[in-house]
Amino acid sequence: MSISRRNFLLTSVAMMSAALTGCAQSRVVASKPDARGGAARVPRRLIAETRSIEVNGRTATMLGVRQTDGTRGLVLEPGERFDVELENRLNGPTIVHWHGQMPPPEQDGVTQFGESDLQPGERRRYDFVPRQGTFWMHSHHGFQEQWLLAAPLIIRTPDDVRADRQEVTIFLQDFTFRDPQEIMAELRRGSASGAAPTTLSSATHSAAAGMAHMEVMQEMAGRNMPRMPAAMSKAMDLNDVDFDAFLANDRTLDDPEIIRVERGARIRLRVINGASSTNFHFDLGPLQGTVVAVDGNPTRPLVGRRFELAMAQRMDILVDLPKEAGVWPLLAVREGDRQRTGIVLAAHGVHVGRVPAMATEKSGAVTFDQELRLSAATPLTPRPVDARFMLTLTGSMQPYVWGFDGKGWDDRDVVKIRSGQRVAITFHNVTGMFHPIHLHGHYFQVVALNGNPFVGALRDTVHVPPSATVTVAFDADNEGRWLMHCHNLYHMQAGMITEVAYD
Repeated sequence: MSISRRNFLLTSVAMMSAALTGCAQSRVVASKPDARGGAARVPRRLIAETRSIEVNGRTATMLGVRQTDGTRGLVLEPGERFDVELENRLNGPTIVHWHGQMPPPEQDGVTQFGESDLQPGERRRYDFVPRQGTFWMHSHHGFQEQWLLAAPLIIRTPDDVRADRQEVTIFLQDFTFRDPQEIMAELRRGSASGAAPTTLSSATHSAAAGMAHMEVMQEMAGRNMPRMPAAMSKAMDLNDVDFDAFLANDRTLDDPEIIRVERGARIRLRVINGASSTNFHFDLGPLQGTVVAVDGNPTRPLVGRRFELAMAQRMDILVDLPKEAGVWPLLAVREGDRQRTGIVLAAHGVHVGRVPAMATEKSGAVTFDQELRLSAATPLTPRPVDARFMLTLTGSMQPYVWGFDGKGWDDRDVVKIRSGQRVAITFHNVTGMFHPIHLHGHYFQVVALNGNPFVGALRDTVHVPPSATVTVAFDADNEGRWLMHCHNLYHMQAGMITEVAYD
């Protein structure tokens, strides 16, 4: 999923006409005269369909979303509208959500507020001004996201064009040969612990999680940063589901995508965690990278070699390769485990050997430490908060029920706000798991951990630690009714979903 560096030279800052390669390839949108003699836009077309992929030597029938030329997902050039016609070629209904975008509420791609499912054979047009950055699209119908109905959505900026960097998109997913509804049924029964276990108990990774959080606490104490509570070192559950494989751009490390690069190439990585129930540690190996954006929003530079991505989060990382020829695996390691996936950057003509699908050691928990070191390049304008809310994240593995304030969707307490307000929401997580909380139709700034303020990143999905409170702030500037939910698909389906509505 790479955009050739040489092709950038052919792209104007105004827009259009980039020759793109890879999973999320762009094409020029043609125009034709309308009845009044003007130019009518021809929408891009996306197709939701059934497809086959090979996973560890086995063929699997999955879902997907692609353009008419076969490329997965979508790339828009600077200044280009999001003008898309979505066609449903599945055997059943679907709906696609444009994650991180701020469309009119009736184009958000959810059915809870009046937008109907897209029926088989039906087409529907979406047309709005997009936010620029690294985003993604995924089904919001049942368990279709776990069936891999998801893809990158990249909206390039004029700065991206001027930077003249080779762009590489890495789309991470968790994969199962099983029916996700069967997995959900076993989670609800608490009975998936037989010969082929699906559910992992709370004790499975408690030692690794406790050690990881103790290290984080010590590190933060030394830097005089907001501290995690002592309860963080207690047993917690890291993973609900045991998956058959983990994918990067639809492939495992048995047959990874190899992207050829020039010596000394300047790369922009767009890493998207599109997994349904998995957090990842993203490892650059010997390379050093600089984070310049998260969830599509620019950040102050953060330098490192290993980064963390919770479910639904994205990260843009700048990497400059050595002048010498080489091979550089870029690997995503599953939280609390040795399983990993990834892609390989390789200089032209260099042989690429086998990359093991297992790390030498288990990873720890994806913590909040990185979040404390991220800060927005342009924070929200300081102003008084007009409306404050406290939402308690509740639930457990047994019984497998999750919610906000002990309630699910049917008996939810609506978060009521008014246009023009500065809104602050504090998430109090009393469960034994992290929860990636996503708000539709808005982006927010992460502003406090356990009541201790800091100037954090702008995001649309925040990873809330167990036994902790996290506060986010945003401006109410997109009227409508919007979903807010945990982006662990199984937690959302088990009740951790609510509504933010303008009064």
